[in-house]
Amino acid sequence: MEKYDVLIVGGGHGGAQTAIALRKQGFSGSIGLLDRSRALPYEKPPLSKDYLSGAKAFERILIRPEKFWQDRDIDLLGGANVESLDPLTKVISCSGGKEYGYGHLVWSAGGDARRLTCDGSDLCGVHTLRCKEDVDALKASLKSGAARCTIIGGGYIGLEAAAVFRKLGHDVVVIEALDRVLSRVTGPEISRFVESEHTNKGAELRLGSAVNYIAGDGGNVTGVALETGEVIPTDLVLVGIGINPCIDVLAKAGAQTDNGVMVNEFCQTTLTDIYAIGDCAAHISPFAGGQRIRLESVQNANDMANVAASAICGDFSSYHATPWFWSDQYDLKIQTVGLSIGYDHAVTRGDTATRSFSVIYLKDGHVIAIDCVNAMKDYVQGKKLVEAQLVAAPADLADTSRQLKELL
Repeated sequence: MEKYDVLIVGGGHGGAQTAIALRKQGFSGSIGLLDRSRALPYEKPPLSKDYLSGAKAFERILIRPEKFWQDRDIDLLGGANVESLDPLTKVISCSGGKEYGYGHLVWSAGGDARRLTCDGSDLCGVHTLRCKEDVDALKASLKSGAARCTIIGGGYIGLEAAAVFRKLGHDVVVIEALDRVLSRVTGPEISRFVESEHTNKGAELRLGSAVNYIAGDGGNVTGVALETGEVIPTDLVLVGIGINPCIDVLAKAGAQTDNGVMVNEFCQTTLTDIYAIGDCAAHISPFAGGQRIRLESVQNANDMANVAASAICGDFSSYHATPWFWSDQYDLKIQTVGLSIGYDHAVTRGDTATRSFSVIYLKDGHVIAIDCVNAMKDYVQGKKLVEAQLVAAPADLADTSRQLKELL
């Protein structure tokens, strides 16, 4: 059985950054980076954008080339799926009977794409989008003649894919169960603007629509049946309805869970010498009013990785990173800083007709978040307002003759 001083489970942004940060901080012990995929660690955001569209080859979305890991004596342990963990003996067991021992374990396993549970959800032509293999399967379906694409879920993944499909010339229908797209992450003004952008580009949106079942013929998908009885003919279905955090192994080993693996300010779980970071880690966030939340973002994964690596090296610095996110759809760059959870007032800065504007969210008069559409300057300066939880008058925030930094 191989043993590592630090064993990292999950080769995405968080896992890769943990290994990188450990070496940068002078950690000289052995490091193993274990992932179910045999591919080199790669960036996830381009999967639904440049990699899906073909604008970037896989080699261009690698986090680092192979030689980087070799030069830093970081072992890439690909093709292994963790099945169980014994926190007392500090041993994990993988599929195929392989076992690894560890001194410290960093759990960065992320999440699996949530799947439909209705009839027909397992038909050929029904896809999710979470990893390289998912996108490769999608590309193969498109190349085989799937002209009509139906996307279930109006979140960022679904809308980014919709933009790519339209650019490639495919017919697109987006089905969203709620009454607007992006309803879980932004306010109505951004939602309505994004909806109009997609319809103007030829996509069809079905809001407030629930899926009843997936229709098929000969094992292949042929349509999506709504609860209204309507069947939307389709050649391909992409399901983008969120993720289920990969926490079962830790939960069975005794870790406390609450919509993710519960961690403290140093990303430590309730199990000795086991850390959790990224999409699967539930942490208390001052940007969410002290609630315990999970954040599914590259920023969160990278910053948590740095905190965990520092703690392993003996420097216990609390996680207090400002949340930020982005999405590329058509020629739109949508950037968000902060969390708009519980906002009570929204201020529009700029004119939506120009396709360059921002929406600033306030709670009890404090700036808590900002959404920026093709407005990089607002995004950069707005970050400082969010971090300061600035108290500002709505009229001042809306005044485009003044830069946001002037309000600090």
